[in-house]
Amino acid sequence: MTGGGGAAGGGAPELTARQLNRATLERQMLLRRVYREVPDAVRELAALQAQEAASPYLALWNRISGFDPAALDRAFADRAVVKATLMRMTLHAVHHQDYAAFYAAMRARLRSGRVGDDRFTVGGLTGDQADALIPALRSFAGKQQRTGVEIEAHVAQQLGGPRQGVWWALKTYAPLHHAPTGGPWGFRGRLAFRAADRAWERVTREQGAQLLAQRYLAAFGPAGVADFAQFTLLTQGVARAAMESVGTVRYRGPGGRELFDVPGKTVPPEDTPAPARLLPMWDSTLLAYRERDRIVPPQYRPVVIRRNGNVLPTILVDGQVAGVWRVLGDAVEVSAFHRLPASAWAELSTESAALLDFLGERDPRVYGAYHHWWVKGIDAAELRTLP
Repeated sequence: MTGGGGAAGGGAPELTARQLNRATLERQMLLRRVYREVPDAVRELAALQAQEAASPYLALWNRISGFDPAALDRAFADRAVVKATLMRMTLHAVHHQDYAAFYAAMRARLRSGRVGDDRFTVGGLTGDQADALIPALRSFAGKQQRTGVEIEAHVAQQLGGPRQGVWWALKTYAPLHHAPTGGPWGFRGRLAFRAADRAWERVTREQGAQLLAQRYLAAFGPAGVADFAQFTLLTQGVARAAMESVGTVRYRGPGGRELFDVPGKTVPPEDTPAPARLLPMWDSTLLAYRERDRIVPPQYRPVVIRRNGNVLPTILVDGQVAGVWRVLGDAVEVSAFHRLPASAWAELSTESAALLDFLGERDPRVYGAYHHWWVKGIDAAELRTLP
């Protein structure tokens, strides 16, 4: 395994694209399933994309040996893991002790992305006026779990009447957690919220960004400043300062690109075997880098990452996206973008049987709402139903 380098530049070790791929797979627990408690796994993985309720569960099923979805249900209910709008202004599941730092790092970006939007400004309020609503909102949501409808009515009462776009903005950048509402994956129907505790107020943006960078590199490194900025939507300046403060190990990537890493992490050999996997929609490994080709071959990116932001459930073969999958009836339909060896199909068949067993009575038709992408056409070199 490759060890750490020193200062960036000509003396830093150079890594191949395949080594970087294997590093990501290892840190994302995709080279082998491991034994972890759910909150510990979430922290080690930095953050799980959670805008589709099933995705954190399927992400952990791919990574944790013997994963019980009820363990994540309990973690959400007990707030050991919290779901909130954070990086890239999308929902993520994160360890509760990391939320304060992550939110402190992201708050300014979350706020600017909403109060400068026409969907907010049409209501006639300024950003400062919206900010002034947050203490009462926190108090209202802190006494008991509240639905979005209840909070929107509360905000309207504070303003003396409804104002378009105000709650739309606040539910993104106010310190709120999404609360479980039941259903197969813990969250269904009307949104519900709980107030986050005030720990984030004791964390500066710089301190928050440093911890976020440390978690990011431990989960996705080695990586560059542009990668971290893409993952978070922090500015390049904030991203660089945070990366340089914690990424004391340096490498050179393909083309001489400067890469950072945290001490104590290693890079697997590029010939390390990588098993087939059935990744969920919006799996973080597909979205963690500016250049997606660490995991997603460029020619497949438009099929997998759609223009409206949907990221389809994908198959990994030899560590790279090689197709997409969906559940049809009592089978998994796999559309492979290129012809796969028999050994890969055998692995995918085993994974498909395990996935169907995992879904069981919880949600046998997972992601069924996204089948329109298949109706529009998936260009497949091979199409099989498994197992």
